[in-house]
Amino acid sequence: MIGRCRSVVLTGLTGHVVDVEAHVASGLPAFSIVGLPDASLAEAKDRVRAAVASSGVDWPRHRITVNLSPASLPKSGPATDLAIAVAVLAAAGTVDAARARDLVLLGELGLDGRVRPVRGVLPAVAAAVGAGAARIVVPAGNHAEAALVAGARVDGAVALATVLAALGADAVPESMVPVPAPVIRAAAADPPDLSDVRGQPGARRALEVAAAGGHHVLMIGPPGAGKTMLAERLPGILPDLADDEAVRVTAVHSLVGAFDPAAGLMRRPPFEAPHHTASSAAIVGGGSGLARPGAVSLAHGGVLFLDEAPEFSTRVLDTLRQPLERGEIVLHRAHGATRYPARFQLVLAANPCPCGMFAGTGEGCTCASMVRRRYLGRLSGPLLDRVDIRAEVGAAARSDAPGESTAAVAARVATARESARERLRPHGWSVGAEASGPWLRRVTSRAACDGLWRAVERGALTARGFDRALRLAWTLSDLDGATSPGVTHVAEALALRAGAGA
Repeated sequence: MIGRCRSVVLTGLTGHVVDVEAHVASGLPAFSIVGLPDASLAEAKDRVRAAVASSGVDWPRHRITVNLSPASLPKSGPATDLAIAVAVLAAAGTVDAARARDLVLLGELGLDGRVRPVRGVLPAVAAAVGAGAARIVVPAGNHAEAALVAGARVDGAVALATVLAALGADAVPESMVPVPAPVIRAAAADPPDLSDVRGQPGARRALEVAAAGGHHVLMIGPPGAGKTMLAERLPGILPDLADDEAVRVTAVHSLVGAFDPAAGLMRRPPFEAPHHTASSAAIVGGGSGLARPGAVSLAHGGVLFLDEAPEFSTRVLDTLRQPLERGEIVLHRAHGATRYPARFQLVLAANPCPCGMFAGTGEGCTCASMVRRRYLGRLSGPLLDRVDIRAEVGAAARSDAPGESTAAVAARVATARESARERLRPHGWSVGAEASGPWLRRVTSRAACDGLWRAVERGALTARGFDRALRLAWTLSDLDGATSPGVTHVAEALALRAGAGA
C-alpha cells in the first residue's frame, strides 16, 4: 500500500512542492528514504520512528520506502519530517490516506513527538499557496509567520499526535507546550535621528542624495568625524518597503530566523554592518550543500555598511561587484545553484590613511605617502567605479545648533522618489539607480550630457561612470523638483562622484 502527502523544500527563496510517497511492503523491517536527501534529511528515519512511538501509535514492522519526488531535486533540512511520518502511517492504514493526500505538511519532529519550528516557513507556505494547496499544516511556533502569506489556510500543530488524531488515527494528544520559533537576533530598534549629527553639511547632502536615488556611497574622513553616525541614520530617511519587497525581504530573514513574526512583515529597510574580519561566505552567502544567504542578501532592500572598508579583504570587497550590478547573487555549488536577492545600498567608510590623521593639510599624520596610497588602494578601481557618491567627512567642528531631523529629510526623499517612480514605472524601475544608461542618454538633453562627455574625454569618468553620474544628475533634479537635469545638476553630480579629497 502507498501513502501520499506533500511538503515543501527550498532552494534559496524558491519553494518546491514535493510529493512524499511511502510504500509499506512485506519483508524484514527496514526504513529507507530516497530522492536525493542530504544528511539531515536522511536522519529523519530515527526522528520519525521515535516521534511516532512517543505519540502512542504503533510503528509498522515492515519494509518501508519513502520517496521524495521529484527525485532529481536535492532535498535538505528537517522540514519534511512531519510529512514523512504521515505518509508512512497512511501507507500502513493507521490514518485516512485520502485525507492525508490533500495536505501540505511542514515541520521537524522531536523525539517526544512535538512538532518543532523550521526556518523558511514564509517562502515555503507561499510556494504551497502558489501550487494551489488547500490546507497547510505548520509547527505551532511558525503559525504566526505562515499566516502572513495572503490566501493561506494554515493550521498550527503542537504535536504529531494532534495531526494523526485529526486524520483518524487512534491517538490521544497529550497537553504539550508548543516549541517557540528561535529568533537569532532581536528586531532592530528604530534608527537614530539625523539631528544627532552636528555640522557636516556636505556629507548630509550626499546622504540625502543617496537615499533619494538608491545610490552607493563612500565616506572618507578622520576617526570620530561621524561616518558611522551618518551611515546608521541612512535607513531612517529611506521610505518603507513596498508590499512585494516587504515579502521578499521578510522571506530572506525567515531563512535565517532573524525576524519577529509577531510584528508582521518587515516594512523598514534592513541595516547590515558586518565586521571587517567577515569571510566571503559571510558577505555573499555560502556553506556546504545548498548555500545560505549572506550579508548582501540580508541587506536586500536596505543598507549594507562596511566600516573601515580598507581593512576588509580585497577578495571579499571584490565579491560585491556582481551583486552591485545585478541586484542578486547566484551561488553555485556541487548540489546546484542558489539564487538570492541582493539589491542594497552600499555604504563604505574609510579613514584617509592607517593612522587616520591625514586630512586637510595632513598635520599630525605619521604615514608615508606610499603607505597612504596603498591603504586606500585596497579599494579596487572596479569597485569604486560602482560607487556613485564619494563624500569627505571633515573633522568635527563645534556646532550648537541641532542638525535637520530625519523626518524633514525623509519627506524630501519621499517626494523625490515618488517623482522618479512615476517616470520609471513604465520601464519596470523604481529608483534612479536602477535606470539603464541607454534609456537615460536618450531622455537627457544634449547640453546636460556634454559636461559628462568632456569628463570621459579627459579620463575623469569611465563609460560606466558616465551612466552613474547621469543617474545622479536625475536624482538631483528630482530633489529640486525639476522635470529633467540641467547643467548645474550635472556639475553637482560630477562633484559628488569625484568627492573632495577622496
